[in-house]
Amino acid sequence: MFSEEINQYDWEEITQKIAAKSDMDVRRALAKSHCDVEDFMALISPAAEPYLETMARLSQKYTRERFGKTMSMFIPLYITNSCSNSCVYCGFHRENPMARTILTIDQCEDEYKAIKRLGPFENLLIVTGENPAKAGPQYLAEALDRAKPYFSNLKIEVMPLSTEDYAMLTHHGLNGVICFQETYHRENYKNYHPRGMKSKFEWRLDGFDRMGMAGVHSIGMGALLGLEKEWKTDVTLMAYHLRYLQKHYWRTKYSVNFPRMRPAQNEGFQPNCIMTDKELAQATFAMRIFDHDVDISYSTREPAYIRDNMCTLGVTTMSAESKVNPGGYYTYPQALEQFTVSDERKAVDIDRRLRELGREPVWKDWDASFDLFDPHH
Repeated sequence: MFSEEINQYDWEEITQKIAAKSDMDVRRALAKSHCDVEDFMALISPAAEPYLETMARLSQKYTRERFGKTMSMFIPLYITNSCSNSCVYCGFHRENPMARTILTIDQCEDEYKAIKRLGPFENLLIVTGENPAKAGPQYLAEALDRAKPYFSNLKIEVMPLSTEDYAMLTHHGLNGVICFQETYHRENYKNYHPRGMKSKFEWRLDGFDRMGMAGVHSIGMGALLGLEKEWKTDVTLMAYHLRYLQKHYWRTKYSVNFPRMRPAQNEGFQPNCIMTDKELAQATFAMRIFDHDVDISYSTREPAYIRDNMCTLGVTTMSAESKVNPGGYYTYPQALEQFTVSDERKAVDIDRRLRELGREPVWKDWDASFDLFDPHH
């Protein structure tokens, strides 16, 4: 399990190694056809800043070689904001006095129909708060069953589950799971997640192993950038984690996300660092140079100009027309949101803009029938 593997990496040591990377280290990494995590550290280090244009060109080259000009599109659907955790940075935390919503399965189907009216979405991400007692695996199985007639590709972003539950959900149409570790800093993790199942660092971290063991087709990972002062250390540990998963669960497809925290508009939790647009670009280019095949995803957390600029330089998956409140497409359009959406364009407008930029939006890029072929038989 990666919770054991991570013990060999020291947070402070990695932070110091990144800061100490030299111009020579950067040039050596850029000259390689296959980079290791040491090279990744060089590419996100301050020493790499003068090479940003070179990195952008390399990132674009590798992206075109592996993905062509396609951009995979998906839409998230929040089906509950009920949560038993107390994450200090999240609008869904259990101490927040708000109306809690758990959509019925019929209401979920109303949402599916409303989403299909928005555009040709085939890739759906079902999102929940973490309340296993009221919205556990059986509820998710029923939501997936009802979604299958409407969507070709079904993913979930929910609480970490057992290997058995992930395996069970694959029989109900589940193709992929997205889970953010939030931070790889073991000691500080508890400060951000003081109560609830999410307070268990190892359970969350090893969830990715359980996904792999269950044969989940696609695994998405990410760190919430802003929780820690050193975002570079978090994404480096994510790079180690990615390599570990690829080695152990090599038949699985992987994606990485770089969700940036924004300063709160109230007296709530404030990020410990603000990742700049330039730093986001540097991290994206570094990840593409480090791993030519991994999907890199930008959500509507990012403003339109960032998504437009990066869509030709390394990003391969985007969400569109996101509503981050439960039942936000049909049932409860005014429910409390988990976070603020920055890119509020309609799906048809994003589609048009991507085509203007020379991209080919793909609304369906995987089919369950593909899984019938097994090269070992």
